Amino acid sequence: MKPSLLNLLNKVDTPTVCNAIEVAEGKRGFNAFTRGTMLCSDPDAGAMVGYARTAKIAAVNPPEEPPEVIRKRRMDYYRHMALGTGPSITVVEDLDFPHCIGAYWGEINTTVHKGFGINGALTNGVMRDLGDLPEGFPVVAGSIGPSHGFVHVKEVGTPVSIFGLEINDGDLVHADRHGALVIPPEVLGDLEQAILKLLETEKLILEPARKHGFDFDAFEEAWQAFEAART
Repeated sequence: MKPSLLNLLNKVDTPTVCNAIEVAEGKRGFNAFTRGTMLCSDPDAGAMVGYARTAKIAAVNPPEEPPEVIRKRRMDYYRHMALGTGPSITVVEDLDFPHCIGAYWGEINTTVHKGFGINGALTNGVMRDLGDLPEGFPVVAGSIGPSHGFVHVKEVGTPVSIFGLEINDGDLVHADRHGALVIPPEVLGDLEQAILKLLETEKLILEPARKHGFDFDAFEEAWQAFEAART
């Protein structure tokens, strides 16, 4: 990914990227995004962008495997998160969904992952310790809760499902307080220009609408220019 594209992706929100992907594809119908309302630990933190490092956890019931197996998998998990090239984000599916109770994302785990150089976390599970999470490491989660339950890692590096979005290890993910999406690799070459075009096109309707005296006639003229620019 070009540095200029990464820089731009970090500056725009996920709805903008969602629309820009359709501009790059030349059609509507892009659907690789989350469904439903997710929660963000820091709504003002902006977007997190990176290649997914995936895992699956569970927490409602104690692990049934031997302790040494659980410990080894936990270390395999952290090794997977710490190694590899960036930018990256952690994407963790809680297998207890929709009855998740184990807050995997608290002060300690977020601080460790930020120390690894990861840009944030996306999960259908639980977060906690709000107000104590490290700055610059947003968590987009399914819920908030106080307990870690019996949280343990079940799988590392396997495909996951987060609020209806299927994510493979290594997929390029863009996420913020609106949810998340997977950027198709085939649009990467056109995505930067698509975002810039989208932002310029939106000005055709936004700038007139913000002016004093905006009325239907002004709207009709602006909308015609807006539609012409989109085609």
